[in-house]
Amino acid sequence: MGQLSGRFALVTGASQGIGRAIALEYYKEGAQVAIHFRGAENLKDAESLAAEMASYDSGNGRPLLVSGDVSTEAGSKQIVDTVLESWGRIDIIVNNAGIMTQSEIVDMPVAMWDETIAVDLRGTFLMNHWVLPGMIARRWGRIINIASQLGQIGGKRLAHYSAAKAGVIGYTKAVAREISQYNVTINCIAPGPINTTFMDVLPDEWKVQKTAELPLGRFGDPREVAPTAVLLASDPGGNLYTGQTLGPNSGDVML
Repeated sequence: MGQLSGRFALVTGASQGIGRAIALEYYKEGAQVAIHFRGAENLKDAESLAAEMASYDSGNGRPLLVSGDVSTEAGSKQIVDTVLESWGRIDIIVNNAGIMTQSEIVDMPVAMWDETIAVDLRGTFLMNHWVLPGMIARRWGRIINIASQLGQIGGKRLAHYSAAKAGVIGYTKAVAREISQYNVTINCIAPGPINTTFMDVLPDEWKVQKTAELPLGRFGDPREVAPTAVLLASDPGGNLYTGQTLGPNSGDVML
């Protein structure tokens, strides 16, 4: 029996990076997993993940593929409705879908700011908005929001991204005070530098400098973030965490 056997989990932005690693680890731990992806350009990656899951004899059914835009009211509701039509409930949601672009704040187009806030912050709110009623009614649920250490310390040329992730952290604390009475927990994971496609937009000079600053002396791997998501979703392992921000960040932020 895995730590998440019998649970139904939806992971947004699961076709690659941290989301992919979490979705795969959830599946290996016995959960039924809905793999969310956005757009046809990510379909092959989502199908590849589903095929990898199928190679594990976990006995927990085939993963569900679901596409949609988390940043819009209609798109986010359609994602949740699709999963509910198949399973009838969502026990765990990991809000991982996000984007990262770069710009000096004085040059940042308003559209760039708006898009980042829409996907990284508004999308988190919307997805939780649709899944929370069912969790509250069942008196059990686990919400895990993927933030970033940049939401704690900020980053040059990343004011929009830092603001969105700081918003996710503040939002999580506030919501925890509202919903924990229903045995529904909500927490953040704030990774440090992780070797994903997000790193592609950052200059090599920055990567070298950042690596030298880290107490562990290296960037993380998505597979090293996934166990934290398992902990927060598990019972009893995650039962006492709510409103918290856990930081697999190579020592970049110490609280």
